[in-house]
Amino acid sequence: MIFRRKGRNEDAEIGTEGGPDEAVEPRAEGPFDVTEVDAEVLEADDRIDLGALVVTGMPGMELGLQVDEQSGVVQAVLLMLEDSALELRAFAAPKKSGIWDEVRQEIAAEASRMGGTATETDGPFGTELVLVVPVEDPEGQIFSQTSRVIGVDGPRWLLRGTILGRAAVEPDAAEPMEATLRNTIVVRGDEPMAVRESLPLQLPPGAQPNPDEEQV
Repeated sequence: MIFRRKGRNEDAEIGTEGGPDEAVEPRAEGPFDVTEVDAEVLEADDRIDLGALVVTGMPGMELGLQVDEQSGVVQAVLLMLEDSALELRAFAAPKKSGIWDEVRQEIAAEASRMGGTATETDGPFGTELVLVVPVEDPEGQIFSQTSRVIGVDGPRWLLRGTILGRAAVEPDAAEPMEATLRNTIVVRGDEPMAVRESLPLQLPPGAQPNPDEEQV
């Protein structure tokens, strides 16, 4: 579902992360936990509140939500700029350890099962994966699709960003996607969640579905 912002996001609710016994060490660069940013930053006019994720778009960028047709649950955020895209998903993680190393191995194994390749590389956010997998287009033609899968472990969450299209192979095109990922704020919340459970996403205040656009 692709939507357009209807107005300023002035009614965004501010979530909280962690309990009083947790000491979250601020990170120098994003993506950030909600506890690591000031309220005025979180409420800035260019921020888009999607529940568990607060993102900042760039000029010309379109924002879409991947929605499960049967359950109506929002599964991922998709930010598109020209012929590139960034998919964002957030998951619950243990309090004292990250899960990106383990998840990365599973993603690589799945790529191999599909007949593709997965190569670990050192990127601006740490170790990431470059996937090359066969995909089928609507006409039935098979071609190779390259993507970069980035994982960032935060306090009780994992943010996974997948860079697609030209940005997956050209550094210049990747810069806006990397900047968008770096500006993302994760709102984990205090409620108990199973490890790897998706953090809940939602349509932002002031936005409405656009029926003239195709579902992503």
